[in-house]
This record gives sequence, structure tokens and C-alpha cells, in this order.
Amino acid sequence: MEITLDLKKSLEENASIYFDKGKKSKRKVIGAMDTVADAKKRLVKLEKKKPEKKEIVAKRKQQWFEKFRWFYTSTGFLVVGGRDATSNEIVIKKHVDKDDLIFHTDMAGSPFFVLKTEGKEIDAETFSEVADATATFSKAWKLGISSQKVFYVTKEQVTKEANSGEYLTKGSFMIRGKTTYITNSVNVCIGLKDGVIMGGPCKSVRAYDPDAIELKQGDNKVSDAAKKIAKKLDADLDEVIRAMPSGGFR
Repeated sequence: MEITLDLKKSLEENASIYFDKGKKSKRKVIGAMDTVADAKKRLVKLEKKKPEKKEIVAKRKQQWFEKFRWFYTSTGFLVVGGRDATSNEIVIKKHVDKDDLIFHTDMAGSPFFVLKTEGKEIDAETFSEVADATATFSKAWKLGISSQKVFYVTKEQVTKEANSGEYLTKGSFMIRGKTTYITNSVNVCIGLKDGVIMGGPCKSVRAYDPDAIELKQGDNKVSDAAKKIAKKLDADLDEVIRAMPSGGFR
């Protein structure tokens, strides 16, 4: 370190000058350290305020049949049904294959349900479950009826061609030939299959979710019942409502 002395001043005066410079430098260092400490404190506060990064969850790809009413039977068959006149029309026109069976009730305004057989032999249990669903999601639920006349036909027996002098409204079809009726019982459970809300006959739903919730015909609103179910299953409220029949509950 070099020291420059002013020869015009005494040794004590030169020493005093450097002593004063040292004090100023020390004050600058302390000030700088205080500034750094304050900056660190502010940085910590900013880090705490910084919003946490939300984990991005990939949205599940919806299956084509989830646009309609649907469920899997306890024997593993997919069943798809209409929600209204428009979806009835789409289901019958676009989603019935050669070996599929079509279920309906004698009651006007009921949905069509399609049993996707994939050419496999159908057992009595499967017939029963599909018949139960067809009755349950018809007007029978809203009217408090415990069963309904449910029949099934093949694809070739369903046509949009009305009889002479008649007119078929949207979602309605003409049934030709022999119809086979199946004994049924109105019942519905809401549960989860592979993490997805599924509504259907209790035997079908409980085959995939033993803790499925059974609903009964009653006076409670759809929204009230759905909120309780969504909370219990930790599921989306809208999805629960879509899986329920129209009418009152308990």
C-alpha cells in the first residue's frame, strides 16, 4: 500500500488526514453491508410472495360414448343410450353395428339403449342389466314407477320410415318385426370406473366400484343429491348430474 505525504504538513497532520479517510471508508463499508442485508431481506419477501408453480395435469381424453348415457355391464359389455331426441337420433344412426341389440320401452319419450355385443353371445344377466337401465332412464323414474315394459330388437328392425299417413319426430324410430320383452327393475347407482363417473344399474356399477352410491326415487332435487354424491366420490358435480336419471331422489 502506498502512502503519499504532504511535506508542507507535519507528521501528525498527515496521520490525521489518513485517519479521517479510514473512518470514511469504514462508514462506506458498513453502509454497503447494510444495503446488501436489506436487499437480501427484500429478496426473501419476494420469494415468499412468488406464486407457486401449479402442477399441470394432462386432461383426460374423453371416450366417444361419454357424450351419451353409458355404462359397462358386470359382464364387460359397453351400453350406450340417448339423453334426448337429438342424441337418440345420433346413437341409432351412427353407433349401432351389425350384431348390436337395441333396447327401448313402450313408453313414449324414452331413450334407446344400444348393447355393443361385438358379436359375442349374450347371457341372461347382461340382458337384465340393460333392461334395468332402459327402464330406469325412461320417464319411469320421474313418475315413481318401479318397472317398465322393455324390449329389444336388432339393427335391421329399426327404421326411420314411418307407416303411411304417419310422421316420426326427431329421435323416434319405427320398430318392425318381433320384439322380445325383458323383465326389469328400476334401480341406479353412481360410482367410479377407472376414475370416471359411471351411472347405471347397481349390479353393473358395483362390479367396478363396490362403494358406489345407490339412489332411490324421491323428492330431493337433482342438484342436492348430486352435491352429496360429488363430495363423497370427490368427483366433478356436472359429471355426476350427467350420470343421473331425470327426476327426484333420496
